Amino acid sequence: MATWLYRLGLGAYRRRRLVLAAWLAVLAGAVCALVVVGGKLDNEFTIPGSESQRAQDTMAEDFPAAAGTSAQIVFTAPEGRRVSDPQAAQGIQRTLAAAQDAPQVAAVIPPDRAGTVTPDGRTALAQVNYDVTRSALDDGTLDALEETTRAAEEAGLEVSVGGQAYGNGVLTPSVLELLGVVVALAVLALTFGSLLAAGMPLLTAFVGVGTGLAGLLAVSSGVTVSSTALSLALMLGLAVGIDYALFVLSRHRTQLAQGMDPRESAGRAVGTAGSAVVFAGTTVIIALVGLLVVRIPFLTVMGLSAAATVLIAVLVAVTLLPALFGLAGARLAPRPGSRAARRAGVVAGHTKDTGDTKDTEDTEDTDDTAGIKDTEDTEDTAKSRASVMGQRWARLVTRRPLLVVVATVAALVTLALPAADLRLALPDNGTAAHGTSQRETYDTVADSFGPGFNGPLLVLAEADTPGQDGQRQVTTVAGRLQQLPGVVKVGQPQYAPDSGRAVIQVVPEGGPQDESTQDLVDAIRDDAATIEGETGAAVSVTGTTAIGIDVSDRLSASLLPFAAVVVGLCLVLLLLVFRSLVVPVKATIGFLLSVAASFGAVVAVFQWGWLADALDVARTGPVVSFLPIVLMAVLFGLAMDYEVFLVSSMREEWVRTGRARDAVVDGAGHASRVVTAAALIMFVVFASFVTTEDAIVKPIAFSLAFGVLVDAFVVRMTLVPAVLAMVGRGAWWLPRGLDRLLPDLDIEGARLHDGPHKEPVRPLTEIKAGSG
Repeated sequence: MATWLYRLGLGAYRRRRLVLAAWLAVLAGAVCALVVVGGKLDNEFTIPGSESQRAQDTMAEDFPAAAGTSAQIVFTAPEGRRVSDPQAAQGIQRTLAAAQDAPQVAAVIPPDRAGTVTPDGRTALAQVNYDVTRSALDDGTLDALEETTRAAEEAGLEVSVGGQAYGNGVLTPSVLELLGVVVALAVLALTFGSLLAAGMPLLTAFVGVGTGLAGLLAVSSGVTVSSTALSLALMLGLAVGIDYALFVLSRHRTQLAQGMDPRESAGRAVGTAGSAVVFAGTTVIIALVGLLVVRIPFLTVMGLSAAATVLIAVLVAVTLLPALFGLAGARLAPRPGSRAARRAGVVAGHTKDTGDTKDTEDTEDTDDTAGIKDTEDTEDTAKSRASVMGQRWARLVTRRPLLVVVATVAALVTLALPAADLRLALPDNGTAAHGTSQRETYDTVADSFGPGFNGPLLVLAEADTPGQDGQRQVTTVAGRLQQLPGVVKVGQPQYAPDSGRAVIQVVPEGGPQDESTQDLVDAIRDDAATIEGETGAAVSVTGTTAIGIDVSDRLSASLLPFAAVVVGLCLVLLLLVFRSLVVPVKATIGFLLSVAASFGAVVAVFQWGWLADALDVARTGPVVSFLPIVLMAVLFGLAMDYEVFLVSSMREEWVRTGRARDAVVDGAGHASRVVTAAALIMFVVFASFVTTEDAIVKPIAFSLAFGVLVDAFVVRMTLVPAVLAMVGRGAWWLPRGLDRLLPDLDIEGARLHDGPHKEPVRPLTEIKAGSG
């Protein structure tokens, strides 16, 4: 793979204007497609094959208004007045008449008919039914409904509009999100000591993100794409786009500091660092595509959308970036004598010595040892002049490795403890930002009527005979439902005599996210056979609340199988890359600790309320049901990203010197600066999205930011060196039989250092085994 990428990098460098023109054409094409076909985001949660979805589809045949989305209009009279007063009643009547004539409205149920007037007479609740789903509402439909409240407001009533028709809107990047990009630029400038070099990763990331988002929005005209999918693609595309370019650019500048020709350096940078980028990107893509196994459409689209954005970021890093290297030429090289040049020279100083060591592969074992000794003496002198912070940290954690391992694992387990209390649910309007119309409506309804009125259940009753006999059956079903514990109110059945079907609204005691509501859904389903035996009518539960419960149940059931797939994939991929048994096991355990710690932090903030005010969390409660799977998929790829760049540097030192502990320290010194910069950029990008008011994006962004911070600095930079130092030479051991079976991916680009006419470099363990 390294050789092929080397040629790709050289080709992009030579034909830089053509490559740049091609990418600009792709970006322009995606934007033009978006302008021509437009795009519409769909935030509906559907779950094909579930009882709730089947009942919803059946209900739509006879009751399109009940199967569609709905809105609520809440009227509140001033203190000392009632909504039944003549002036207030007239204002309500005029508002409801205007609402009936509003676009796409199928039916309006007034408070007196629904029985939704509070005992004190101050608050009344009307329901507006649409015969389409929320995603099918036209732009301006809800605005038109809100304009109908003017008559009631003129009558002195306080009016708010909300309900299920309102949901999460499209995330619009604010100043705080854009501030993350500015901080990323500052980190890049400090890393490279050059604004030209610092701006290059941002430029390529913008091209990749722009292409991906424009294409995704264009596709949304024919495929269901949610606003959360768009937000995740934006976050992930921006983060990995900057990081992948950072890795390749850092290798390129190191080689330029060594005096390598810019064209050759571009090819080698793509062949070496680009190989790791392709591997890391592939792991992220595979994990995201793995969301298909959950079999929930909106989650599938979310995974595929994010995977497409990551794929574009990888392609940009191995094609557009070397083309930009060609345009910049030698100007990307650090200035002679600058700190960046001295640092790059120290990190790159081992390359020449590596080549000298490789030339001695076919000599006797004693000659190998002597050659390595000479190389070590030269390298030790260079490093004594410039010990980087990464080496100092690695020396610190490897001085007492057992103590570091125990302390680190204990800290991560402590962070993970709140995860035992993890509860999952889909967000409702109770998690909307304070001050919004839907949040005000939600809170007023909950306070005045009870939380269950914000998420009523719909029960579809199907009588075995149509006509009057069927109507008697469904009436009996309604009475039977009223007897269930946890039921506050059962509405009058809406009956279709031709089909014998009826829709019965059941209001639970708890809100849509409460456990008591899920218990009630389970109770109705458990009693379905008994109810059918008593009444002759089959019953099934549906509605937005029931569908949300089914989505959360399926996601919870899919979590462990998905985790098993991710863990297995982690073991196999790292086994192929590092040809070691210890490294994959250690990396997998570290990944699981990072995920568990992230889950614990999410529960502490979004369920328990720790730092909730500081992070502007609108309401604490269950965590977004698909957050755990999305976090595992994304964090897996990012963790493997840091693992490859850090451990491959250590393995390169081990192959060159054969000294296990020094390889850990020196390898960490070479890779730590770039890995630290990449992790900081990733953290800043994700953290900037925590400022959004979106109830779905905020916890996902927080979990990713926290996960990256923990995985990069606690697991990869601390736990990994300590474990490898404890294991010593055994860290790079692989049984001979397995070694012969596994393909050599050459992720470090060892063949490139040998030149076109030399044999590929072999690990030191193979050299010694052959000489013996």
